[in-house]
Amino acid sequence: MQMILVYTPHITSRTEYITSLLFNYILGVPHKLTRDEDSFTAYNGPKINYSPRAFHRGGIHISYSGFLQERGVRPFEPPISKKKRIPLIFPSKEQPGALGFDPFAASFYLVSRYEEYLPHKKDKHLRFEADQSYAFRHGFLQKPVVNHYALMIKQQIEEKYPGYQMPPKSFTFVPTYDVDVAFAYKGRTMFRNFFGILRSLSRLDFRSLKQRFRVILGREKDPYDTYDMQLQLCKNHDIRAYYFFLCGDYGPYDKNVAFFSRQFFLLIKKLGDYAYIGIHPSYASNEEEGALENELRRLAGILKDEIKYSRQHYLRLHIPKTYRDLLKHNISYDFTMGYASQPGFRAGTCSPFLFYDLELEKETPLTLVPLALMDGTLNDYLGLTPEEGLKTIKKLMAEVEEAGGTFSTLWHNDALGDTGTWKGWREVYRKTFEAAAKIHHAAR
Repeated sequence: MQMILVYTPHITSRTEYITSLLFNYILGVPHKLTRDEDSFTAYNGPKINYSPRAFHRGGIHISYSGFLQERGVRPFEPPISKKKRIPLIFPSKEQPGALGFDPFAASFYLVSRYEEYLPHKKDKHLRFEADQSYAFRHGFLQKPVVNHYALMIKQQIEEKYPGYQMPPKSFTFVPTYDVDVAFAYKGRTMFRNFFGILRSLSRLDFRSLKQRFRVILGREKDPYDTYDMQLQLCKNHDIRAYYFFLCGDYGPYDKNVAFFSRQFFLLIKKLGDYAYIGIHPSYASNEEEGALENELRRLAGILKDEIKYSRQHYLRLHIPKTYRDLLKHNISYDFTMGYASQPGFRAGTCSPFLFYDLELEKETPLTLVPLALMDGTLNDYLGLTPEEGLKTIKKLMAEVEEAGGTFSTLWHNDALGDTGTWKGWREVYRKTFEAAAKIHHAAR
């Protein structure tokens, strides 16, 4: 396929990064940047003039805001306008170009998470939350606008150069699971079981007390043991899932069964035969030096393999510290890029992308897989009914299908137990999985 030539008077690491994301990763076409105006005007293939001025034989002229020539961060918010359903960030009235805004600057602002480097209010878990974000406040958090910007560029190129057809981008379904607490009763030490019994007695909760004894004696399946159902769905639809295991020490927010438990060991080995296994860095690992290294060593010791995948417990993401820590420990893919309180696209995209460190002004080898939704967001944070939750899920799925991106979901094993506050949600998940898998395979 013939490459797309992009002229710009100043080639920076930001320009290289965002053009690679839009052309290589999202559109799947080769491109090249040049500062040579003569070679650009002489080029007969598809080309884009990304500069302050239009000139003869300049191909498609795209607005040039100058944002990609900056370094570091400054306290500001880019202007925004609307075009039909798509918000346009960095619009230009003076030199509007073909699209009327700067799609390269707009995309970089969102995927770099520029606003998270600036001072901001944090929630009780010290997280940057959805309602603080530019996307939420301007009403487009649930639309992968960066993918739409890429599609706008694609449309301009194919209209200007009719013989140049880009490959279609298809929907990909990536189911993931966080194993915060592998079992409700199994695999726990005598000490923790003893205090669990005392707690049930103090609350006169004889139902859970009876269930605990029946599970321990092997007469009843542990209510959090929903793994066979997950594996069967994956097998039925030929989908390989990702599991993230919490291997930290016991603490106020880290309550998994002991990492040395035989049941925990057997579960990881079993799931590792059918799925990708990653680390779920503990809540405490954000503050305790050496904790992440210990947790990785524990999981790698069970799998007898290097750990390449991760997602932060409680989605505790501190940019850039969290990602630098993961890079230091040779993590290749992280799945944390989402919000706990709202579904949607935290980085404005539904396509995996490389982390760009704004403080160092460089692209890194860490791939970030955007998270579209989490079970707890729908049930716990938003208080939706199963029916309302399914409607929200289908809307997000349709957005990803239209954009030709990756639909990554997060569910917990205990949420699929279909009991208590999660009654009815297992069926929601089954319908979600089957619908997403159908689109996934139809696109292949």
